[in-house]
Amino acid sequence: MISSLNKANSLDTDSLTTAFDILVVGSGAAGLYAALCLPAHYRVGLITKDTLKTGASDWAQGGIAAAIAPDDSPKFHCDDTLKAGAGLCDNRAVQFLVDHAATAIESLVEMGVGFDRKNDQLAMTLEAAHSHPRVLHAADTTGRAIVSTLTEKVLERPNIKIIPQAVALQLWLDDTKKQCQGISMLYQGQISWIRSAAVILATGGGGQVYAQTTNPSVSTGDGVALAWRGGAIVRDLEFFQFHPTALTKPGAPHFLISEAVRGEGAHLVDAQGIRFAFEYHTAGELAPRDVVSRAIFNHLQKTTPDSVNAHVYLDLQPIEPERINRRFPNIIQVCRKWGINVLEEPIPVAPAAHYWMGGVEVDLNNSTSIQGLYAIGETASTGVHGANRLASNSLLECLVFAAQLSKLEGLSTPLVNLSLISPVQEKGDWEEEMLLINQIREDLPILMWQSAGICRTQPVLESALEQVVLWRSQLAGLNCSHYVFDLLPGQQVIFESLTAQMSLRVCAETLNLLDIAYLILKSALFRTESRGGHYRGDYPKTCPKWEVHTLIVDHYWWTNPVN
Repeated sequence: MISSLNKANSLDTDSLTTAFDILVVGSGAAGLYAALCLPAHYRVGLITKDTLKTGASDWAQGGIAAAIAPDDSPKFHCDDTLKAGAGLCDNRAVQFLVDHAATAIESLVEMGVGFDRKNDQLAMTLEAAHSHPRVLHAADTTGRAIVSTLTEKVLERPNIKIIPQAVALQLWLDDTKKQCQGISMLYQGQISWIRSAAVILATGGGGQVYAQTTNPSVSTGDGVALAWRGGAIVRDLEFFQFHPTALTKPGAPHFLISEAVRGEGAHLVDAQGIRFAFEYHTAGELAPRDVVSRAIFNHLQKTTPDSVNAHVYLDLQPIEPERINRRFPNIIQVCRKWGINVLEEPIPVAPAAHYWMGGVEVDLNNSTSIQGLYAIGETASTGVHGANRLASNSLLECLVFAAQLSKLEGLSTPLVNLSLISPVQEKGDWEEEMLLINQIREDLPILMWQSAGICRTQPVLESALEQVVLWRSQLAGLNCSHYVFDLLPGQQVIFESLTAQMSLRVCAETLNLLDIAYLILKSALFRTESRGGHYRGDYPKTCPKWEVHTLIVDHYWWTNPVN
C-alpha cells in the first residue's frame, strides 16, 4: 500500500479518463529527476510498478562520479569513461556527460542531498578504473539518499500525479503518424488506456533475466521490451556488466558489496588468502569490472568448478576500522544480518549481473526512433557507457540526461477519436497457464546465467536461443498473454479478483524477460568477438572490425559506426 503522503499525489481509477501531457514510466533516479525537470505547466503522470523507492537507483551504494576536485577535470573523466567503454562510447555523449556533471551535483546539493564531507568540502573516493578520486557518496547508501530527496520533491509538485502499483503493458501508437500517444496499463484491477503527448521510459535494467543479480525484483527489462515490440531501435544489448563482488552465502540475497570497498583498500583474496586478481591484470582488484569478474569466474573454475555457491573473499582488514564504520554502515549491517562480522572476517563474494549497458537508442535529447517516445537511465542507450560502464557513471547519466527534458516544449496532448468499448469482465481462470508461466519464470534466469553470463560460446548460446524461442512461442498463444499483446486502443478489461491481477503482472514480466533474453542471446551470437561486458570464449580477442554498435529493429540486426 502507498503511504498517506503518496495518496495526495496519486491517481484514482476515475481519473484514468483524463489525459496527461507526459507519462513517465519508472520511479528510480532517472524517472523522478525527469518528472522534476519537465516544465511545471505540463500534467505529468508518474507510473511506478510498485511503490516509490523500489528501483535499482535506491540500491546504489558506491556513489556518483563528477570531476569537480581542483586536481581533476572533465577531460580526465572523459578519458577514463572512453577507456572503460572499450571503443564503443559515443564521444559526443561522453563529453556532454562530463561537461554537465558539476551542474548535476550542484542541483542535488541545492535539493538537500546529504553527501559526505571532509573539512566542509564534498568528500570523494577512488573507484576502479578512475584516474582520480571523484566519486561523491553518502556513506554507502548514496542511491537511497538521492532517491529519497527526489521523492520528497516529487511529492511536493502539484502537476505530478503518482500512479503506483501499475504495470505498463503496451505502447499506444498512431501507426499513420508513427507516433507514440500513450500506453495501456494494468492499474487497480483493470486495464485502461491513457493518452499523452509524450511517454518517457525510465524502467531501469533487466537484471532479473539472470539467476545471479544485484538488481531488485522489479528490474525485468520492461522499457526495452515495450519499445522493441513497438518498433523502436534498440542497441548493444549483448553488453551486460557483471559486478565482481556480490554477497554470496546460502539463503542471502545477492547484495552488492560496493566498488568503493575495494577503492578504499580492501583486498580480493581466495580461500588461501592469495590476491589472485593480479594474475589477470596489473591493477588487481581495481581493474575494470569485467576484468575482475572474469578473474573471479576463471579462478573459481580452476579451484571449485562444481560448487553452486563458489566464492572468493573481500578482506577489509587493510582498511582502518573507524573508516569502515564511517563509510560502510549499510554493508556492515547487512553482513551482520547474515552472520558476517566484516571487521573480523572476510566477506564471501562472487560476480552477479548488475548493469545493462545496452538499451533503447536515444539522442542527446533522449528521443528514440519513435516520435513522442523517450528513454532515460538504464533503459536508454545514450552511448555514454559503450561496452563497459565506468563505475558510478550511471547515477550521473540519469541526472544529466533527464535534465535535458526541461527543454521539452510545444507538446499538446493528442486528441484521439477513441471509441471506448464496453469493459470486459475477466475472471482470470488461468491456473494451467500460470503453471507454465511460473515454470518458465523460474527456469529462464538459470538458463541465461549458464549460457549468456560472464563467458559465452556459440553452441551454448544457440542451444539457449532455441529454448527461449520455444518458450516465447508457447506463451504467445495463451489467453493471459492476449491482454499484454493484443488489446486494441479503447478495449478495457476489469478483473474480478486480485489473483487475476497478480497473474497478469507475472505474465507480463515473464513475456518481457523472454523478449530481452531473446535479444541478448541473438546479439551475443551476432558479435563474434570479446569486448567489455561481452566475452566469447570461442572469440576471446577484441576485433577492430567490431568497433561498431549492434542495432536491432523488429527481428533485424545490423551494425552502425561509433560516433
